Amino acid sequence: MTVILGLESSCDDTSAALVTADRRVLAQAVVGQNAAHQPYGGVVPEIAARAHAEILPALIRQVLDDAKMSVRDVDAVAATAGPGLIGGVMVALLAGKGLALAAGKPLIAVNHLEGHALSPRLVNPDLEFPYLLLLVSGGHCQLLEVRGVGDYQRLATTIDDAAGEAFDKAAKLLSLAYPGGPAIEELARNGDPAAVPLPRPLVGSGEPHFSFAGLKSAVQRAVASGDHTPADIAASFQQAVVDCLVDRAALALRGSDAPALVVAGGVAANHTIRGALADLAQREGRRFAVPPAWLCTDNAAMIAWAGIERLAAGLTDNLDAPARARWPLDESAEKVRGAGVKA
Repeated sequence: MTVILGLESSCDDTSAALVTADRRVLAQAVVGQNAAHQPYGGVVPEIAARAHAEILPALIRQVLDDAKMSVRDVDAVAATAGPGLIGGVMVALLAGKGLALAAGKPLIAVNHLEGHALSPRLVNPDLEFPYLLLLVSGGHCQLLEVRGVGDYQRLATTIDDAAGEAFDKAAKLLSLAYPGGPAIEELARNGDPAAVPLPRPLVGSGEPHFSFAGLKSAVQRAVASGDHTPADIAASFQQAVVDCLVDRAALALRGSDAPALVVAGGVAANHTIRGALADLAQREGRRFAVPPAWLCTDNAAMIAWAGIERLAAGLTDNLDAPARARWPLDESAEKVRGAGVKA
Protein backbone atom coordinates (compact mmCIF):
# COMPACT_ATOMS: atom_id res chain seq x y z
CA MET A 1 0.00 0.00 0.00
CA THR A 2 1.39 3.37 -1.05
CA VAL A 3 2.28 5.66 1.86
CA ILE A 4 3.26 9.30 1.40
CA LEU A 5 4.77 11.75 3.85
CA GLY A 6 3.21 15.19 3.41
CA LEU A 7 4.67 18.50 4.63
CA GLU A 8 2.88 21.87 4.82
CA SER A 9 4.14 25.33 5.87
CA SER A 10 2.62 27.82 3.42
CA CYS A 11 1.13 30.27 5.95
CA ASP A 12 0.96 29.99 9.75
CA ASP A 13 0.23 26.30 10.34
CA THR A 14 3.10 23.82 10.41
CA SER A 15 2.08 20.26 9.64
CA ALA A 16 3.33 16.78 8.76
CA ALA A 17 1.23 13.71 7.92
CA LEU A 18 1.39 10.15 6.66
CA VAL A 19 -1.46 9.11 4.35
CA THR A 20 -2.10 5.88 2.46
CA ALA A 21 -3.59 5.29 -0.96
CA ASP A 22 -6.60 3.60 0.68
CA ARG A 23 -7.40 6.91 2.40
CA ARG A 24 -6.08 6.24 5.89
CA VAL A 25 -4.36 9.04 7.78
CA LEU A 26 -1.77 7.03 9.69
CA ALA A 27 -0.54 10.05 11.62
CA GLN A 28 -0.83 13.81 11.48
CA ALA A 29 0.50 16.70 13.56
CA VAL A 30 -0.43 20.37 13.18
CA VAL A 31 0.99 23.27 15.17
CA GLY A 32 -0.63 26.68 14.72
CA GLN A 33 0.88 30.08 15.43
CA ASN A 34 -2.19 32.08 16.45
CA ALA A 35 -0.68 33.29 19.71
CA ALA A 36 2.43 34.61 17.93
CA HIS A 37 0.42 36.61 15.38
CA GLN A 38 -2.54 37.80 17.47
CA PRO A 39 -0.81 41.02 18.64
CA TYR A 40 -0.50 42.07 14.99
CA GLY A 41 -4.00 41.10 13.86
CA GLY A 42 -2.61 38.97 11.03
CA VAL A 43 0.27 36.78 9.95
CA VAL A 44 3.77 38.30 10.07
CA PRO A 45 5.77 36.44 7.37
CA GLU A 46 9.15 36.58 9.13
CA ILE A 47 7.74 35.27 12.40
CA ALA A 48 5.89 32.51 10.56
CA ALA A 49 8.95 31.35 8.60
CA ARG A 50 11.16 31.15 11.70
CA ALA A 51 8.50 29.20 13.56
CA HIS A 52 8.12 26.71 10.69
CA ALA A 53 11.87 26.10 10.66
CA GLU A 54 11.88 25.48 14.41
CA ILE A 55 8.77 23.28 14.51
CA LEU A 56 8.78 21.13 11.36
CA PRO A 57 11.70 18.74 12.14
CA ALA A 58 10.06 17.64 15.39
CA LEU A 59 6.69 17.16 13.67
CA ILE A 60 8.24 14.95 11.01
CA ARG A 61 9.83 12.79 13.69
CA GLN A 62 6.56 12.74 15.65
CA VAL A 63 4.39 11.42 12.80
CA LEU A 64 6.98 8.85 11.77
CA ASP A 65 7.25 7.64 15.38
CA ASP A 66 3.44 7.59 15.76
CA ALA A 67 3.18 5.35 12.69
CA LYS A 68 6.22 3.30 13.73
CA MET A 69 7.90 4.09 10.42
CA SER A 70 11.06 5.68 9.08
CA VAL A 71 11.32 7.91 6.06
CA ARG A 72 12.70 4.93 4.13
CA ASP A 73 9.33 3.20 4.58
CA VAL A 74 7.39 5.84 2.64
CA ASP A 75 6.95 5.73 -1.11
CA ALA A 76 7.39 9.46 -1.74
CA VAL A 77 7.65 12.81 -0.01
CA ALA A 78 5.07 15.48 -0.91
CA ALA A 79 5.72 19.07 0.14
CA THR A 80 3.88 22.31 -0.47
CA ALA A 81 5.82 24.32 -3.06
CA GLY A 82 3.43 27.30 -3.21
CA PRO A 83 1.50 29.48 -3.33
CA GLY A 84 1.95 31.16 0.02
CA LEU A 85 4.35 33.19 2.10
CA ILE A 86 7.62 32.44 0.35
CA GLY A 87 9.70 32.07 3.52
CA GLY A 88 7.28 29.54 4.90
CA VAL A 89 6.87 27.68 1.62
CA MET A 90 10.63 27.21 1.43
CA VAL A 91 10.73 25.45 4.82
CA ALA A 92 8.50 22.52 3.84
CA LEU A 93 9.87 22.30 0.32
CA LEU A 94 13.52 22.26 1.39
CA ALA A 95 12.77 19.73 4.11
CA GLY A 96 10.96 17.57 1.57
CA LYS A 97 13.86 17.78 -0.86
CA GLY A 98 16.35 16.80 1.84
CA LEU A 99 14.31 13.81 2.98
CA ALA A 100 13.64 12.64 -0.58
CA LEU A 101 17.32 12.89 -1.48
CA ALA A 102 18.54 11.18 1.70
CA ALA A 103 16.04 8.31 1.46
CA GLY A 104 16.15 7.93 -2.31
CA LYS A 105 12.42 8.66 -2.65
CA PRO A 106 10.49 10.65 -5.28
CA LEU A 107 9.69 14.27 -4.52
CA ILE A 108 6.23 15.67 -5.26
CA ALA A 109 6.08 19.46 -5.19
CA VAL A 110 2.41 20.14 -4.46
CA ASN A 111 0.41 23.24 -5.27
CA HIS A 112 -1.25 24.13 -1.97
CA LEU A 113 -4.46 24.97 -3.83
CA GLU A 114 -4.45 21.53 -5.45
CA GLY A 115 -4.22 20.11 -1.93
CA HIS A 116 -7.48 21.89 -1.10
CA ALA A 117 -9.03 21.00 -4.47
CA LEU A 118 -8.42 17.27 -4.06
CA SER A 119 -8.97 17.08 -0.28
CA PRO A 120 -12.68 16.10 -0.55
CA ARG A 121 -11.62 12.93 -2.39
CA LEU A 122 -9.61 11.83 0.66
CA VAL A 123 -12.84 11.37 2.63
CA ASN A 124 -15.25 10.73 -0.26
CA PRO A 125 -14.06 7.65 -2.19
CA ASP A 126 -16.97 7.90 -4.63
CA LEU A 127 -16.39 11.57 -5.54
CA GLU A 128 -15.36 11.40 -9.18
CA PHE A 129 -14.16 13.97 -11.67
CA PRO A 130 -15.38 16.39 -12.87
CA TYR A 131 -16.83 18.58 -10.14
CA LEU A 132 -17.40 22.27 -9.58
CA LEU A 133 -15.16 23.55 -6.79
CA LEU A 134 -15.65 26.63 -4.66
CA LEU A 135 -12.20 27.19 -3.19
CA VAL A 136 -12.64 29.71 -0.41
CA SER A 137 -9.81 30.55 1.98
CA GLY A 138 -7.84 33.38 3.53
CA GLY A 139 -5.94 34.13 0.36
CA HIS A 140 -8.17 32.82 -2.41
CA CYS A 141 -11.79 32.80 -3.52
CA GLN A 142 -12.29 30.94 -6.79
CA LEU A 143 -14.71 28.75 -8.70
CA LEU A 144 -13.01 26.05 -10.72
CA GLU A 145 -14.02 23.04 -12.73
CA VAL A 146 -11.90 20.17 -11.47
CA ARG A 147 -11.54 17.83 -14.44
CA GLY A 148 -8.77 15.61 -13.09
CA VAL A 149 -5.44 15.67 -11.31
CA GLY A 150 -3.57 18.69 -12.63
CA ASP A 151 -6.49 19.65 -14.89
CA TYR A 152 -8.36 22.76 -13.69
CA GLN A 153 -10.37 25.46 -15.42
CA ARG A 154 -10.88 28.66 -13.48
CA LEU A 155 -14.39 30.04 -13.92
CA ALA A 156 -14.26 32.94 -11.45
CA THR A 157 -11.98 34.60 -8.94
CA THR A 158 -11.97 37.54 -6.56
CA ILE A 159 -11.18 40.94 -8.00
CA ASP A 160 -10.00 42.25 -4.61
CA ASP A 161 -10.14 40.59 -1.18
CA ALA A 162 -10.69 36.88 -0.64
CA ALA A 163 -13.57 35.85 1.61
CA GLY A 164 -11.26 34.66 4.40
CA GLU A 165 -9.31 37.89 4.21
CA ALA A 166 -12.57 39.82 4.56
CA PHE A 167 -13.46 37.77 7.65
CA ASP A 168 -10.08 38.61 9.24
CA LYS A 169 -10.42 42.32 8.44
CA ALA A 170 -14.00 42.50 9.71
CA ALA A 171 -12.93 40.75 12.91
CA LYS A 172 -10.13 43.27 13.39
CA LEU A 173 -12.60 46.14 12.96
CA LEU A 174 -14.73 44.53 15.68
CA SER A 175 -11.68 44.11 17.96
CA LEU A 176 -11.97 40.33 17.82
CA ALA A 177 -9.06 37.94 18.14
CA TYR A 178 -7.14 36.52 15.19
CA PRO A 179 -8.01 34.36 13.27
CA GLY A 180 -11.14 36.25 12.34
CA GLY A 181 -13.27 33.53 10.78
CA PRO A 182 -14.02 31.48 13.91
CA ALA A 183 -14.36 34.66 15.99
CA ILE A 184 -16.93 36.16 13.62
CA GLU A 185 -18.88 32.90 13.45
CA GLU A 186 -19.01 32.64 17.25
CA LEU A 187 -20.13 36.24 17.76
CA ALA A 188 -22.68 36.01 14.93
CA ARG A 189 -24.61 33.32 16.83
CA ASN A 190 -25.88 36.06 19.15
CA GLY A 191 -26.70 38.58 16.42
CA ASP A 192 -29.42 39.39 13.92
CA PRO A 193 -28.24 38.78 10.34
CA ALA A 194 -30.76 41.31 9.02
CA ALA A 195 -29.96 44.08 11.49
CA VAL A 196 -27.30 45.94 9.50
CA PRO A 197 -27.88 46.86 5.82
CA LEU A 198 -24.66 45.71 4.19
CA PRO A 199 -23.94 45.45 0.44
CA ARG A 200 -23.70 42.21 -1.55
CA PRO A 201 -21.12 43.13 -4.22
CA LEU A 202 -21.89 41.72 -7.70
CA VAL A 203 -24.90 39.70 -6.47
CA GLY A 204 -27.49 39.45 -9.22
CA SER A 205 -25.08 40.49 -11.94
CA GLY A 206 -23.93 38.45 -14.90
CA GLU A 207 -20.38 39.04 -13.72
CA PRO A 208 -18.99 35.64 -12.58
CA HIS A 209 -16.40 36.95 -10.13
CA PHE A 210 -16.28 37.85 -6.42
CA SER A 211 -15.68 41.14 -4.62
CA PHE A 212 -15.47 41.72 -0.88
CA ALA A 213 -13.58 45.03 -0.51
CA GLY A 214 -16.78 47.11 -0.53
CA LEU A 215 -18.35 44.86 2.09
CA LYS A 216 -15.33 45.31 4.35
CA SER A 217 -15.60 49.10 3.98
CA ALA A 218 -19.30 48.96 4.85
CA VAL A 219 -18.47 47.05 8.03
CA GLN A 220 -15.97 49.75 8.91
CA ARG A 221 -18.69 52.40 8.55
CA ALA A 222 -21.16 50.34 10.59
CA VAL A 223 -18.67 49.98 13.44
CA ALA A 224 -17.81 53.69 13.36
CA SER A 225 -21.48 54.71 13.46
CA GLY A 226 -22.02 53.15 16.88
CA ASP A 227 -25.61 52.34 15.87
CA HIS A 228 -25.27 48.55 15.96
CA THR A 229 -24.09 45.90 18.39
CA PRO A 230 -20.94 43.94 17.50
CA ALA A 231 -23.01 40.74 17.37
CA ASP A 232 -25.45 42.22 14.87
CA ILE A 233 -22.60 43.51 12.71
CA ALA A 234 -20.90 40.09 12.80
CA ALA A 235 -24.12 38.26 11.92
CA SER A 236 -24.98 40.71 9.14
CA PHE A 237 -21.46 40.52 7.71
CA GLN A 238 -21.47 36.73 7.75
CA GLN A 239 -24.87 36.66 6.01
CA ALA A 240 -23.62 39.05 3.35
CA VAL A 241 -20.67 36.76 2.62
CA VAL A 242 -23.01 33.77 2.49
CA ASP A 243 -25.28 35.55 0.02
CA CYS A 244 -22.32 36.47 -2.20
CA LEU A 245 -20.90 32.94 -2.21
CA VAL A 246 -24.29 31.32 -2.88
CA ASP A 247 -25.15 33.75 -5.70
CA ARG A 248 -21.80 33.29 -7.45
CA ALA A 249 -21.85 29.50 -7.03
CA ALA A 250 -25.43 29.36 -8.37
CA LEU A 251 -24.38 31.28 -11.46
CA ALA A 252 -21.50 28.88 -12.05
CA LEU A 253 -23.71 25.82 -11.53
CA ARG A 254 -26.18 27.05 -14.12
CA GLY A 255 -23.37 27.12 -16.66
CA SER A 256 -21.82 23.79 -15.72
CA ASP A 257 -22.72 20.15 -16.25
CA ALA A 258 -20.62 19.04 -13.27
CA PRO A 259 -22.69 16.65 -11.14
CA ALA A 260 -21.32 17.87 -7.81
CA LEU A 261 -20.66 21.13 -5.98
CA VAL A 262 -17.59 20.78 -3.80
CA VAL A 263 -16.40 23.35 -1.25
CA ALA A 264 -12.89 23.42 0.20
CA GLY A 265 -10.52 25.80 1.97
CA GLY A 266 -10.45 27.29 5.44
CA VAL A 267 -13.67 29.30 5.09
CA ALA A 268 -15.50 26.05 4.27
CA ALA A 269 -15.20 25.22 7.98
CA ASN A 270 -17.88 27.86 8.66
CA HIS A 271 -21.12 26.00 9.43
CA THR A 272 -23.45 28.73 8.15
CA ILE A 273 -21.64 28.82 4.81
CA ARG A 274 -21.66 25.02 4.57
CA GLY A 275 -25.37 24.85 5.23
CA ALA A 276 -26.27 27.53 2.67
CA LEU A 277 -24.18 25.90 -0.05
CA ALA A 278 -25.60 22.47 0.74
CA ASP A 279 -29.09 23.93 0.30
CA LEU A 280 -28.01 25.46 -3.02
CA ALA A 281 -26.70 22.12 -4.29
CA GLN A 282 -29.96 20.44 -3.34
CA ARG A 283 -32.02 23.07 -5.16
CA GLU A 284 -29.87 22.65 -8.26
CA GLY A 285 -30.04 18.85 -8.15
CA ARG A 286 -26.31 18.40 -7.57
CA ARG A 287 -24.38 16.37 -5.08
CA PHE A 288 -22.72 18.38 -2.31
CA ALA A 289 -19.36 17.50 -0.79
CA VAL A 290 -17.23 19.30 1.77
CA PRO A 291 -14.33 17.93 3.84
CA PRO A 292 -14.57 17.79 7.63
CA ALA A 293 -13.43 20.98 9.34
CA TRP A 294 -9.97 19.62 10.22
CA LEU A 295 -9.31 19.01 6.52
CA CYS A 296 -10.50 22.46 5.43
CA THR A 297 -7.82 24.44 7.22
CA ASP A 298 -4.16 24.15 6.18
CA ASN A 299 -2.86 20.65 6.89
CA ALA A 300 -0.35 18.12 5.61
CA ALA A 301 -2.88 15.31 5.13
CA MET A 302 -4.31 17.09 2.08
CA ILE A 303 -0.77 17.63 0.75
CA ALA A 304 0.02 13.94 1.21
CA TRP A 305 -3.26 12.99 -0.50
CA ALA A 306 -2.51 15.28 -3.44
CA GLY A 307 0.87 13.57 -3.56
CA ILE A 308 -0.82 10.17 -3.74
CA GLU A 309 -3.06 11.33 -6.59
CA ARG A 310 -0.11 12.84 -8.47
CA LEU A 311 2.11 9.81 -7.92
CA ALA A 312 -0.64 7.54 -9.27
CA ALA A 313 -0.76 9.76 -12.36
CA GLY A 314 3.03 9.50 -12.80
CA LEU A 315 3.63 13.11 -11.78
CA THR A 316 6.79 13.62 -9.73
CA ASP A 317 9.27 16.49 -9.56
CA ASN A 318 12.99 17.09 -9.75
CA LEU A 319 14.95 18.38 -6.79
CA ASP A 320 15.22 21.78 -8.45
CA ALA A 321 11.45 22.35 -8.18
CA PRO A 322 11.06 26.03 -7.18
CA ALA A 323 9.21 27.55 -4.26
CA ARG A 324 6.51 29.90 -5.56
CA ALA A 325 4.73 32.75 -3.84
CA ARG A 326 2.18 32.80 -6.70
CA TRP A 327 1.03 29.63 -8.44
CA PRO A 328 -2.44 29.57 -10.03
CA LEU A 329 -4.15 26.22 -10.54
CA ASP A 330 -5.24 27.28 -14.01
CA GLU A 331 -2.11 28.88 -15.42
CA SER A 332 -3.82 29.51 -18.76
CA ALA A 333 -6.59 31.66 -17.23
CA GLU A 334 -6.53 35.28 -18.26
CA LYS A 335 -6.04 37.89 -15.58
CA VAL A 336 -9.36 39.38 -14.55
CA ARG A 337 -9.72 43.06 -15.30
CA GLY A 338 -9.33 45.04 -12.09
CA ALA A 339 -8.05 42.07 -10.10
CA GLY A 340 -4.87 42.09 -8.06
CA VAL A 341 -2.01 39.61 -8.17
CA LYS A 342 -3.94 37.00 -6.15
CA ALA A 343 -6.33 36.41 -9.04
